[in-house]
Amino acid sequence: MAVSRQIKENTERSSWIRRMFEEGIKLKKEFGADQVYDFSLGNPDLPPPSAFDTVLAALARNAGSGHGYMPNAGYPEVRAAVALKASREQGLSIPADDIVMTVGAAGGLNVILKTILDPGDEVIVIRPWFAEYYFYIQNHQGSFIDVPSGPGFSLDLEAIRGALTLRTAALIINSPNNPTGRIYPKAELEALGALLTEHGRAAGRMPYLIADEPYRQIVYGGVEVPSAMLAYPETIVVTSWSKSLSLPGERIGYIAVSPLCADAKALVDGMAMVTRILGFVNAPALMQKAVAQLLDEKADVASYERRGRLLADGLKAAGYDFPEPMGAFYLFPRVPDSPVLALAVEAIEGPSRSASPTLGLDVAFVMHLKKYNILGVPGVGFGQPGWFRLSYCVSEKTIRDSIPAFARAMEDWRRG
Repeated sequence: MAVSRQIKENTERSSWIRRMFEEGIKLKKEFGADQVYDFSLGNPDLPPPSAFDTVLAALARNAGSGHGYMPNAGYPEVRAAVALKASREQGLSIPADDIVMTVGAAGGLNVILKTILDPGDEVIVIRPWFAEYYFYIQNHQGSFIDVPSGPGFSLDLEAIRGALTLRTAALIINSPNNPTGRIYPKAELEALGALLTEHGRAAGRMPYLIADEPYRQIVYGGVEVPSAMLAYPETIVVTSWSKSLSLPGERIGYIAVSPLCADAKALVDGMAMVTRILGFVNAPALMQKAVAQLLDEKADVASYERRGRLLADGLKAAGYDFPEPMGAFYLFPRVPDSPVLALAVEAIEGPSRSASPTLGLDVAFVMHLKKYNILGVPGVGFGQPGWFRLSYCVSEKTIRDSIPAFARAMEDWRRG
């Protein structure tokens, strides 16, 4: 056997995001890149701020022998600088010792999960969720427990309460959310913190709240992302500069452990050890030094806001329904009604395997959009059948040119 059974199964169920991105490559070869409207991949297309080039050039000229190993958690001076940034965002004083520099937010999540999970421990995620969470949790021998959102993709506290058990090790929230763009308000986070505290005291084990925040600086209309650490003491924040500085390929991020966490030192020591076990060893040296000088910089977020507004207005005019995003760079529309196609899907798949009456329609609709050279991602890839995701980190021209195609797709879909 060439690969393990688990990897074979995971490859077969692998991310719809990548699958549709690869479909886009084929369509662009066939029709030309300017005739394909690819909203599949959340790949920031903005250049980094100009300060990044200046800082990187200076570091490259003066690096000398500064490419060697450093403490696994990162350069002390970088951790100190990042701690000031994290302290401002979270609203409490975070010492440098509670920061671990990571290989992006994805690397950070894997470091956290490897550190805290024993085999069979449970991790709760909120639907819709970032597709890779399942693989990360499974890879570290945890059990993936998903719960539905409430109205408007809010936190459903009763659903979360019902999912908490003696084996609950953590709960992951993603705010601003991929794929919905929702930001959980302060009152929701405080209610969640109270629920986790109540459960932890009764169970004799306080679950960690893992706040995945790579979109924290991409927000609209003056909205702020509330502090998860102030809502619950056992909080671990993980983030990156992939979106805020438009550096996804450089793989640089960090973990911040709340100083209110009872086992903060043990957690940080464990995570430093895990960077070695997972083979990261440390975050990229040059990028650590660069971001430490760019803590107040960010890419042109106003550009994302303009594009989001352009796409939202065009889709609304064409009859699409979706929640207004508060941050990130995604729209998450509901699959339009089509009684004829709904019956066809049920005939193929049999009675619905879940409470959703639109099981399979999200995949059918995304395949329908492909006929018009539009690429999106079905909601099933985020655990939310009946919806689909569009990433608008594409050019304004692509968005404008796509609107008539979206309108034609809607008309034909409704006719069945």
